[in-house]
Amino acid sequence: MKDTASSILVMGVSGSGKSHIGRRLAETLDATFIDADDHHSPANIAKMARGEPLNDEDRATWLATLSGFYRDYRAQGQPLVIGCSALKRRYRDILRQGAPDLAILYLDGSRGVLLERLDTRGDHFFAGADMLDNQLATLEPPGDDEAIRLDIRKSPQDIVDEFLAITTGN
Repeated sequence: MKDTASSILVMGVSGSGKSHIGRRLAETLDATFIDADDHHSPANIAKMARGEPLNDEDRATWLATLSGFYRDYRAQGQPLVIGCSALKRRYRDILRQGAPDLAILYLDGSRGVLLERLDTRGDHFFAGADMLDNQLATLEPPGDDEAIRLDIRKSPQDIVDEFLAITTGN
C-alpha cells in the first residue's frame, strides 16, 4: 500500500502505549483517534477494576461497536485510528469486518517494561500485574503477515515515523 491506510489499529497489551501512540499517529495523519477503552460497558469496566479479566462474551459487543466505527468512518471517507488491545486474532478479524484493509501496528514489549509503565499510571481502571499476566497469556501476537511489530522501547515519535515509513513505502 503506497498511501497511508485510512483505517489503523494500534494494538498491544495494557501499558504498551496504544493511546499515546494512537493519538500521535492520528494527529500526524489528520485522522480521528478513538480509545477503545472509552467504549467498554460500565459492567466491563467494573469487572476489570475488580481485577477480573474479560472473556470473549464480555468483549463481543465492544468489538462490534469498534468495527462499526471503522465501517462508518470508511463510508464517510474519513481516516480513523483506534487504540485497542485486540489480543486475539479473532478479535482483529471482527475489527476487519468494518475495515477489510485495516493496517495494524502491534506495540510489543517485555513484561518488565510493561509493568514499569503500568506502575506509573494514575487512575486507569486496569488493575496491576495479575491483569497484565492474563493479557500476556491471552495474547495471540500477530504475525508479520498481519501487522507491523514495533518495540515499545523506541520513542513514540520513532514508532510513528517507522510505521508511516513502512505503510507508505517512503
